Amino acid sequence: MATNKKSAALKFVVMIGVLSFFADFTYEGSRSVLGPYLALLGASATAVGVVTGFGELLGYGLRLFSGRLADRTGYFWQITIFGYVVQMFAVPALALASSWEWVAALIILERVGKAIRNPPRDTMLSHAAKEIGYGWAFGMHEALDQFGALFGPLAVAAMLAWRGEYRFAFAALLVPGALCLVLLLIARLLYPRPEDMEGEAPNVKTEGLPRVFWVYLAGAGLVAAGFADFPLIAYHFQKAGSVPKDWVPILYAIAMGVSGAGSLVLGRLYDRVGIVLLIPLTLVSTLFAPLVFLGGFWPALIGAGLWGLGMGVHESIVPAAVAPMVAPQRRASAYGLFTSGYGLCWFLGSAVIGFLYDRTITGTITFCVVLQLAAIPVLFHVQRQYAALPKAV
Repeated sequence: MATNKKSAALKFVVMIGVLSFFADFTYEGSRSVLGPYLALLGASATAVGVVTGFGELLGYGLRLFSGRLADRTGYFWQITIFGYVVQMFAVPALALASSWEWVAALIILERVGKAIRNPPRDTMLSHAAKEIGYGWAFGMHEALDQFGALFGPLAVAAMLAWRGEYRFAFAALLVPGALCLVLLLIARLLYPRPEDMEGEAPNVKTEGLPRVFWVYLAGAGLVAAGFADFPLIAYHFQKAGSVPKDWVPILYAIAMGVSGAGSLVLGRLYDRVGIVLLIPLTLVSTLFAPLVFLGGFWPALIGAGLWGLGMGVHESIVPAAVAPMVAPQRRASAYGLFTSGYGLCWFLGSAVIGFLYDRTITGTITFCVVLQLAAIPVLFHVQRQYAALPKAV
């Protein structure tokens, strides 16, 4: 019986990972060229920073409401499906936009779709993760997710090399978006109640959220605030001429490849060593800022890889660490609250980074590095508190 449950959990994680592959293929394919496209349409660096940051704010902030709604109604699948539909159709709609303001609106709409679907989806994944390991489940899902983010930008780069038209590339992304939605509906039919895979609930109090959760949110918020969004990095590549236009989506694809492979390996490692793994990973990923903003092509390539490693950590180990902190009945709300705070920090940081970039590259790099280094002592404190928590696995 336990073997059957573990097998079902593994198949569920893989299936959600495959549909996430096509989702990331779609929206990360578009995001790989949004910086240059906005620059082409006349947007300033400040506008790029504010738009992408505000998109992340909504993309994380609205999860507070979708998470609570999922916990209160139990409509995990319905909310997840609605969010994916919004997101998958916002991307090809970029082909119809005629100004940077319309592009900005669709960027924000795509982030809203992601906000709606993430907390209920991550909660369903956490039920399966109880059986096979939180780090392994979230790492495996993120690896498949990020491999989509690898091939999507490569496909966009190929289409730009072939046709030289951003609109054509955006329109073509309707195909993987549709495949994502088809697989999502199939998963809904095969696994109508993912919560049944978790079985016995972990020994965690259901009243409120533990103190370690809030401290962890503070540390993650510092990291988020100092983490530049890729559209601004791509904007810099075009403005500084450090990376040729056709290579920008390729560097993004490389970053996503590093993110996917790192998620798979680091997720497995997380299950063995625990949350302390976040400390050296944060130190290493901090180096992305001086490399992408100061270097030529090769430092930019290495910096993009470190940026991708940091992104993989944010999307796999960070949510994996939240799951054992709270009971299943509060988990969607906890994910929503955590990522809302995370997104608020990302928005404020992105706006400041964009503002600084228009004035001083040195100030931009200093801001990114200092904020992420400030998270290190907070993460040390989290590690000590986390060790005292009752274990869910």
